[in-house]
Amino acid sequence: MPSAFSAFEADNPVNGYSSLIHPIQAGSLRVSGNIFLAPVAGYSDRAFRRLCREAGAYLTFTEMVSLEALARGSEGSLSLLKAAEGERPRAVQVFAGSPQVIEPAWKMIRRRTEELVEDFDLVDLNCGCPVPKVVKSGAGAALMQDPDRLSEIVAALSESTDKPVSVKLRSGWDEGSITYLEAAKAAVRSGAQMITLHPRTRKQGYSGAADWSLIRRLKDESEVPVIGSGDVTDPDSARRLLTETGCDGIMIARGAFGDPLLFQRIRDTLDPSPDTKSGQGAAGEAGTSGESRADPAIEGYPASRLSIALKHIDLAVFYLGKERAGKELKKHLAAYVKGIPGAAAFRDRLVRAAGPEEYRLILHEILAHASEIPSPPPGRVD
Repeated sequence: MPSAFSAFEADNPVNGYSSLIHPIQAGSLRVSGNIFLAPVAGYSDRAFRRLCREAGAYLTFTEMVSLEALARGSEGSLSLLKAAEGERPRAVQVFAGSPQVIEPAWKMIRRRTEELVEDFDLVDLNCGCPVPKVVKSGAGAALMQDPDRLSEIVAALSESTDKPVSVKLRSGWDEGSITYLEAAKAAVRSGAQMITLHPRTRKQGYSGAADWSLIRRLKDESEVPVIGSGDVTDPDSARRLLTETGCDGIMIARGAFGDPLLFQRIRDTLDPSPDTKSGQGAAGEAGTSGESRADPAIEGYPASRLSIALKHIDLAVFYLGKERAGKELKKHLAAYVKGIPGAAAFRDRLVRAAGPEEYRLILHEILAHASEIPSPPPGRVD
C-alpha cells in the first residue's frame, strides 16, 4: 500500500533526505534508520528490546544502569547490560552523579565484556530521570541544574570508552529553570555526539504534553544529531514530530508499551520501500547482516498484538526464568490488553494469575474471541 505521506515526503525533504526514514551518524556509529526504542527502567529489558528490534526499531537502549553500582561489581547491574539476540547496533544507558565513578566502572565493564556484555555501540548518559532516589544522588534530572558537572561526566565517559557518547535530556528542572540548550551545548563541548530531548521538565514527570517547539529550537542550534522524544503513539505523531521539529530521529518509550508492532507501522507508513517492508535496513551495521521482522502467527487487531504478547512471555521466561518472568511480565501484559473491550477484567485476572502458564491461558481465551473485537481507528492502537 502506498504511504499516506509519500507525496509530502517527496516534496518536503527533511535534513536533506527524500524520506522521513533515513540513516543517523553519531560519531563513528552509523545507524541505518532513525526510529529508536527509548531506555525505560523496568520495561526495556532484553525480551522487550528483542521484540521491538524485530518489529523495526533501528536502535535499542538498555534500561539505565548505575555506573556507581557497576564500579562495585554489582551482578544485577552487570546483567542489565546483556544483549538480546540480533541486537546490533545497540546502546547502553548509564547514570552517574560524579565523574569519579566512571573509570572504575569502565574497568569492570571491560573485564566482563566477553563473558557478559557482548559489546555495544553507543553509550548514553541519562540526564532526565525524575525518580527521587536517582536525583538525590546527583544523577538523572539533577544534572539539568548543573551543566558544568554534566560536562565533566560526559568528558570522563568520552575518555573512558572508544564508543560514541550521547546524552538524553529533559527541558529543565521546572518551568522556571529551562536549561536544555545550556546542557546540550555543555555535553557537545565535552564530546557528546548525539542529543535526545524529552521536552518535559523534571517537575512534570510524564504529565502534560511534550513541548515539541523546544526540539525544533535545539535542532536549529545543534552541531550533532538531535533525537526527539515524547508523545509518539502512532505513525501520524511520528511523522508530525519529524516534520514539525526537523529532528534527525525519534525515540519511542511509553507508546511502544504493549505494542512493539508500532515500529513496524511507523516504518511501513513513513517509508514503504521494499527494504523496510522486507525487514532489511534496520540492521546491517556494526557486524550484523540483517534483521527478522515480527511475523505474527495470526493476522488482524488485536490478534497480532496478542500473538506478540505470547511471544513476549516465551522470551521473558527464556531470559529471566519462570519465577522472575512471572513478576516482570505483569506490567507488560496489562499494556497488551489495554483498549480491548473488557480490558479491566482481563488485567485483574492477569495481575492475580500465578505465572506464565496462566498468562498464556488468559491470552488464548482473548484470542478465541478476537474476531468479535472491533479494530481501533486507522493508524492508532491505544
